[in-house]
Amino acid sequence: MATPAGVRPATVVVRRGVVVAVEAGAPPVGPDPIDYGDAVVMPGLVDTHVHVNEPGRTEWEGFETATRAAAAGGTTTILDMPLNSVPPTTTAAALQEKAGAARGRSFVDVGFWGGVVPGNAGELAALAARGVPGFKCFLVPSGVSEFAHVAAEDLRAALSEVARLDSVLLVHAEHPDRIREPAPGGERRYATYLATRPAVAEDDAVALLARLCRDTGARIHVVHLSSAGALDTIARARAEGLPLTAETCPHYLFFSAEEAPDGATEWKCAPPIRDAENRERLWKGLAGGTIGMVVSDHSPAPPELKRRETGDFLSAWGGISSLELRRLFNAWSRRRSPRLADSSYCMVFRKWRMFERAFPVRTYCSQPGLGLAWLAVMISTRSPLRSSVRSGTSSPFTLAATQRLPMSVCTV
Repeated sequence: MATPAGVRPATVVVRRGVVVAVEAGAPPVGPDPIDYGDAVVMPGLVDTHVHVNEPGRTEWEGFETATRAAAAGGTTTILDMPLNSVPPTTTAAALQEKAGAARGRSFVDVGFWGGVVPGNAGELAALAARGVPGFKCFLVPSGVSEFAHVAAEDLRAALSEVARLDSVLLVHAEHPDRIREPAPGGERRYATYLATRPAVAEDDAVALLARLCRDTGARIHVVHLSSAGALDTIARARAEGLPLTAETCPHYLFFSAEEAPDGATEWKCAPPIRDAENRERLWKGLAGGTIGMVVSDHSPAPPELKRRETGDFLSAWGGISSLELRRLFNAWSRRRSPRLADSSYCMVFRKWRMFERAFPVRTYCSQPGLGLAWLAVMISTRSPLRSSVRSGTSSPFTLAATQRLPMSVCTV
């Protein structure tokens, strides 16, 4: 147990799959004690932004492979986004179908977000009653036809219902009026793709969300923030007492646009990875608390959809596979920013506990002995680096990593 006086032996007491106490010293006499010696027992990570894609696109990633990857990376609870499965999780019937697909195939705890699309505001109460902690929408096309983006009237209708339900709306925040047509002839250049989704698209969208948050009182969460230009808007809203929060992702904190090679479509995601100066400002926003959590936005796809053979950024699928690498990032972030050292592995865990109190979530596929957030003994077993167990989709993290990764073994 880590204390101000140093690291000391401790006992974690588990009853019926739930951690009930952490006590100093050797374990008392009791049934089935397990001595892990000098290994480290620590909270598991909770990843609230994962695209599993089952049912309907299981060849992209299914619950079995996604949750195995999560466990190997030290994540013990995932929340699945309402797309890119078919059907999307926009009705109670679709939620039940997705829960059925996950049941019996999951190695960690799994929960589900609901979706907001044009015309489904009347479905949100039924989804909330069945345990979804909130809802996700897009302000721009999502990339899949069955999950349409919302216009202003849809957004206001959804926010009114979200406020009534005391839930939360997660928003892919890029303003459609700021998305640009690509320059001709530069399909293999990352800069060509980056120019189509400028930072001002995020900045204007977040400003819009701050106004709607003020007008409706609804809780709004900005997903995968990549533009540091929106940080001041979020900070002012929070200082005003508005329930506006934000997350970012490891790829925005680790990489920069200047590093992206021509044709390396594994770098493509939306919103895009931006320049190094922007990255440094994101770190400051994270350390200062304006950004409240780091999530993976794990979004795998079959290799052929990444168009690696042509290097065409404009037609490639936009998504990065990184669920298995979460612990690697958290360990690196502790070295990268001393101000985050006190949170290190527990950063997402602690934010999740606050989140969970505000938005109780039903975990449809709970694993005995795992509870909501407890991991894991870190041992010296090493696992081959892979970005997505099933599809083999490449990731820029594959290029950055130079060694094999230690595995986490969950106690169940």
